Amino acid sequence: MTASLASLPPGLLLIFGGLLLTLLRGRLQRIALVALPLASAWQLLQFFPDGTLVQAQIFDYELTPVRIDRLSLVWGYVFHIAAFVSALYAFHVKDTLQHASALVYAGAAIGAVFAGDLVTLFVYWELTALSSVFLIWARKTERAFHAGMRYLVIQVGSGVVLLSGVLFHLHATGSLDFGAIGLESTGGKLIFLAFGIKAAFPFLHNWLQDAYPEATVTGTVFLSSFTTKLAIYALARGFAGTEILIPIGAAMTAFPIFFAVIENDLRRVLAYSLNNQLGFMVVGIGLGTQMSLDGTAAHAFVHILYKALLFMSMGAVLLRTGTANGSDLGGLYKSMPWTTGFCIVGAASISAFPLFSGFVAKSLILTEAAEQHRTVIYLILLFASAGVFHHSGIKIPYFAFFGHDSGKRVEEAPRNMLWAMGLTAAACIAIGVFPHQLLYPLLPYPVDYQPYTTSHVITQIQLLLFSALAFTVLNRTGLYPPELRSTVLDTDWLYRKAAPTAIGWAYRTGRTVDRGVRAAFLGALSSFLGRSERAFNPKGLLGRTWSTRGMVLWATVLLAVCLVSYYL
Repeated sequence: MTASLASLPPGLLLIFGGLLLTLLRGRLQRIALVALPLASAWQLLQFFPDGTLVQAQIFDYELTPVRIDRLSLVWGYVFHIAAFVSALYAFHVKDTLQHASALVYAGAAIGAVFAGDLVTLFVYWELTALSSVFLIWARKTERAFHAGMRYLVIQVGSGVVLLSGVLFHLHATGSLDFGAIGLESTGGKLIFLAFGIKAAFPFLHNWLQDAYPEATVTGTVFLSSFTTKLAIYALARGFAGTEILIPIGAAMTAFPIFFAVIENDLRRVLAYSLNNQLGFMVVGIGLGTQMSLDGTAAHAFVHILYKALLFMSMGAVLLRTGTANGSDLGGLYKSMPWTTGFCIVGAASISAFPLFSGFVAKSLILTEAAEQHRTVIYLILLFASAGVFHHSGIKIPYFAFFGHDSGKRVEEAPRNMLWAMGLTAAACIAIGVFPHQLLYPLLPYPVDYQPYTTSHVITQIQLLLFSALAFTVLNRTGLYPPELRSTVLDTDWLYRKAAPTAIGWAYRTGRTVDRGVRAAFLGALSSFLGRSERAFNPKGLLGRTWSTRGMVLWATVLLAVCLVSYYL
């Protein structure tokens, strides 16, 4: 057993376990759901230390299915933690398809971060897309079906672009190694685009807000942990120091704030917030220094936890009330006090309150941007930090649990959900209090950074207080956008509204033109046949009997015409 585990690459235990889960039933199936992430984590710690390299020869190419280093280990550790708490959160669910696809999805993401070559990465990349879509379809609504189809097209499309880039890269360099790639070649540009689609770059991002809120209560928690963070890892591995990532990341931090403020669906607010947080990581990758890459890894680590915690709390609300719309919620702290408390911990963490996990991670990127004198980028990140407190730190708990009393009195979340939220909340607090013991030693490079300096703490508290003041003033004066029952579209308007409208117009116009052409052709054909019938009937010009004298006359005329034509 030990030897077989040692020979099994990280992630495959979850993939095979997820497939075998379909053979189990009842409580045994759910115990296996929780136990498999723990077994996979033990396998990683026991058999795959830093520096492990597993290579294989396929045809004329050398592949590296497993490469363990400090960069990949950060994602490997947190992906296993996320898989465990998400599985615990889903323990009460009796849905074999959801459980199997969730484990395969988590295993594929883990396998991808330890892939040392681009072919292995591509295989896992596509497997994450194919397995994760079932977490959306499992909700079994028409909206979920359509959102899942759009999600699948975009995710598989990202894989097709990645494969094209890999082929171009192989032709140009002769290597399949997954290391620094850059944008100098066509292959590098295509690979960068594939990573950007999955990382939800601006104008490529709306699959995230479209699909995640339509997934099941537990499926959204899994989705929030793996897909986009895998893309962030891939960018850090292949494009660290790429200058264009800095403005891209800055844009990602800023524009989702405006949509999150007017969004009514609180799970969709969290999806916009997720996009905002990815921007910080992308900026860190673009800065390309050891400190900024440490900041990216640290931020990815803590973000997976506090974002999962926020989605867990909103999932519990959706489970008990049947809605996640802010307009239909409020006053739930009276009947869901534990969920309220855990949501507040997640809100404090994402807002980077001192003593919470976001404070000790995000500041690494901000500090490096300031030290590189990127003044505009630093100010944008500062604005985004205030904005995320505004829409995730305040709006989420306020409209769900406080605000106006909706009159809803429901049961507290199931016990396994509370345990999952409690463990994740404890991790958010512990990392915020003891970063040098729990987080910084895991990062790719040595960390010589003190987050708890007087200036940093005071600056952050001032930022949070002014953001809270702005929310209070806007809300009290009625200037804050009201929570309306609506669906907010941004660039996905192009393919959800404009494209179907244009296709419908083209279809209707084509049918009209087709009917007109057919009618004209049939009319001309009918007229020709009518004239032919009249010409060839017994009384027609060509059908009646001619006299011999008349035929000789016409033959003489035709012969004369031919002779004249010849001589002329």
